Amino acid sequence: MAEPLPGDVWRYDYLWRWQHDGGETEGRKRRPTAMVAVIKASDGTFLFILPITSSPPMAGRMALEVPQIERRRAGLDDIPLWVMIDEYNFDRLESSFYFDPKARVGRFGSTFHRKVLEAFTSAARSHLVKRVPRTE
Repeated sequence: MAEPLPGDVWRYDYLWRWQHDGGETEGRKRRPTAMVAVIKASDGTFLFILPITSSPPMAGRMALEVPQIERRRAGLDDIPLWVMIDEYNFDRLESSFYFDPKARVGRFGSTFHRKVLEAFTSAARSHLVKRVPRTE
């Protein structure tokens, strides 16, 4: 099995928070996502997965635009893209129904990944991030 690493970009059946809040349990499409953090613990490997979207963020949403060089580096389409910072899917690698070990797309550079991680952790500390559990 391919092991995801922080900074990796994977295709993943991301479940948006609004879908989860509406009672949906499955992501509607496989999309590129950023592994903002991968935490190994005694009871498994936990994935913190941020969605990447071509839709500009709506007012009040937190996102970082992906620079062109990072889109190329990560193997993404050469169109404007954003990493959404204010929500994430939380999944357990070993028992995930959604993680595909063959769906790695590429990797962000360390500087851009650090920027995403810092924005995410800052928003999380301020209680501005919503978690969507995928481990149930």
